[in-house]
Parts: sequence; structure tokens; C-alpha cells
Amino acid sequence: MKGSSTTGVGVLDRSVAILDCVESRPMGTSELARALGLTVSTAHRLVTALAAHGLLRRDTDGRFHLGPRFATSALAEVARPVLEELCATAGECVQLWVRRADHRLCVVSVECGEELRASQPEGCLLPLPHGSSAQVLLGERDPAGHGWVETMQGRAPGVGSVSAPVHLHGDVVAAVCLSAPIQRLEPSPGARYGTQVVAAAARIEAALA
Repeated sequence: MKGSSTTGVGVLDRSVAILDCVESRPMGTSELARALGLTVSTAHRLVTALAAHGLLRRDTDGRFHLGPRFATSALAEVARPVLEELCATAGECVQLWVRRADHRLCVVSVECGEELRASQPEGCLLPLPHGSSAQVLLGERDPAGHGWVETMQGRAPGVGSVSAPVHLHGDVVAAVCLSAPIQRLEPSPGARYGTQVVAAAARIEAALA
């Protein structure tokens, strides 16, 4: 590869070289192939895989940029005070989830003071598609247009939740989730807390923009 250090692990070296290129300037597949001395088919295969893992994103002009996975640290930093405020206002546990392949990862968790609560620790990895945050990360939308998705006992008995998407560059990069025992969510998680969860997600989006 032109102008790139190598470790002897070819596919990894080429992938990192692509990331280095798009970090300095967005590029299309053909331009990346020329810059790195790759065939177009090889470049296409690599950028497709990198995009599938959230390491690249493609804009409307077909150029590749660093993907949403690189925003996770900044996302958590921005989200934490917003979620702390949401938890204090609603009195229930809240989390920020991001997608990792066929799972969702909790990157921020704020626990409420209730003795009976529905919390998840930071770093927790749960399989898709169960739970409202999982559905948001999979692109599920509320058909009524409220901007949130709710579930009752969707993943665990006795627990309900409502979640809203956080967007970056038009893509869903995270889900804000409020979870609680179902007896405190009547008449529904969305009816009770949906507006607050959507507002929190919008504040995080604005801070990332």
C-alpha cells in the first residue's frame, strides 16, 4: 500500500489505511483504490465491511467518512448529564445504548433511587431485538409519529421501557431508554415518559451536531 505502515496482517493493514485516508478527507471507493494502490473490487469489499461495522459511513455523494462507532466516547460524555437530569426528573433508571452487531451495548447508565428498579450496568451487552432500545437501534418507528418506541415485558418479565433515537448525520447511532417496573408505567411507558425521553434524545443530538 502506498504510504502506509504495515504489520503483515494484510486485511487489517488495508482497513486501517482506508480509515486513515477518510479521516483526512472523505473519499469514494475508486479514489480510495487509487490512493492506496488497491483494486476497486478490493476497496469496495473492505469499505462495505467497515461500514457494516459502523467504522465508516457513506454520504449521499458516495464518499466515505469515519463512522458512528468512533463517536461513542464523545456520545457518552455528552449524554451523561442529560440522562442524569432525565433520571432526576422522571425518577426512573435511564440508559444510553448503541448497537454492536447483533447486540446492544449500554454505554451510559444512571440508576434511580427506588428500591425496586430496572437498571442495567454500563458495559452490559444484550442481544437484539428484545426491548424498546433494541427496536430503536434496528430502525423501528412509532407508527403514531410520537418519536418513541415502547415495550412492556419485551425482554424481561415485570419490566417496561420507552426509548427514542439519537441521530448523527441522519443515522441512528444510539437510543435513550427509560426503564421501570411495569406497575409504575401505567397507562403506558410512552404515554407517561415518552415526551421526556424524546426531548433528552434531541438534546444529545443537538450537542453532537
